[in-house]
Amino acid sequence: MTAGYHKEGEFWVSPYNVIDEVTSTFDLPEKVEVHDATLRDGEQTPGVVFSPEDKVAMAEKMAEVGIERIEAGMPAVSPDDYKAIKQICSMGLDSKIYTFARAMQSDIECAVECGAHGVILEVPIGYPKLKYQFGWTWEDVYKKSAPVINYAKERGLHVVFFPYDTTRAREEDLTNLMDAIMNESPPDSVGVVDTMGCALPEAIKYLVRKMKKQTGLPVEIHTHNDFGMGVATELAAVEAGASVVHSCVNGLGERTGNAAMEELVLGLEVLYGFDMQYDMKKFPELFELVSKMSNIPIAANKPVSGSRNFTRESGIGVDLVLTEPLAMFGTHPQLTGRTGDIVLGKKSGKRSITYNLEQMGITDFTDEQVAEMLKQVKELGIKKKTIITEEEFKEIVLLVLGK
Repeated sequence: MTAGYHKEGEFWVSPYNVIDEVTSTFDLPEKVEVHDATLRDGEQTPGVVFSPEDKVAMAEKMAEVGIERIEAGMPAVSPDDYKAIKQICSMGLDSKIYTFARAMQSDIECAVECGAHGVILEVPIGYPKLKYQFGWTWEDVYKKSAPVINYAKERGLHVVFFPYDTTRAREEDLTNLMDAIMNESPPDSVGVVDTMGCALPEAIKYLVRKMKKQTGLPVEIHTHNDFGMGVATELAAVEAGASVVHSCVNGLGERTGNAAMEELVLGLEVLYGFDMQYDMKKFPELFELVSKMSNIPIAANKPVSGSRNFTRESGIGVDLVLTEPLAMFGTHPQLTGRTGDIVLGKKSGKRSITYNLEQMGITDFTDEQVAEMLKQVKELGIKKKTIITEEEFKEIVLLVLGK
């Protein structure tokens, strides 16, 4: 792992990311893995339903781009989920396959039958959940969890203890629960879960450090995006030593979604210097597949997966979009399988016009004609309140050139 701010042809980000005053508080792990929950938490997006065939196709593509762990679903939910998970487990993918499980022996049996590598064992610990939803104490959670953790480990599964709504737990409840679990049924790793996406980055760091110190186990981080900080809080967790980040492709998930896989991978690779060994050039194929399967379009300006991340309408610096992209963007478009794009509209300049003329193979024009084309492009862009199409520009060109 070598953190830097500039790699020719790939990225040029802030040099202040790597100064000692910034990095001296980091406790970065040697390696960070991604646990992607699109097939389970992503399907919990209201209105989203994945068929077994959808899940198999997405799992194949996830493994192809390099995702280390795929949470294939919860086999106890339905026969279709069981079927899909079992098929994914049998495919010999490079990714490890996990299932989501309640603190119930029958859920562990399902995971074993499907051939999963591990389970995410969920139990509530957030105080609002305990008080209003379950009527439990931390002791109840412990009593339900301990025998199931031990049983899952006896059956050869990697167990991630997942006390969800961690960030709204009373600290004494969390401390007592983890002490009891570690005494009687230590799992393989433990999750810090910001179910409501309501914790500050520094609060997440505090909880990760607390869990690491109390348990001595690897810590995983799972966040939601209710305050728009899902990715930021997961990266903060990595700074505090978390070694597994949970995600969903395209930021799918309940309410405002989960931390977006693609944003995490790019951030870890570029901003922190981890060698993620992902084929990011294949990212667009995965984005489009998940968007199609979920029937949820990707916002054009969505980080990493948006179609207009490298689109320039303003005439200033338009040449550099193609000749020196890192003067205009933090990452080179090709790093994530994209290309730079120059579009026309209200904010265009003369060079935008001449570039598009050259793309059409037109080289015989005067400055006055370019000025007139620009005038008409701007007027149309203002009237439409958006960029103009290639056909609309061709009509303007033919009209001005008298062809």
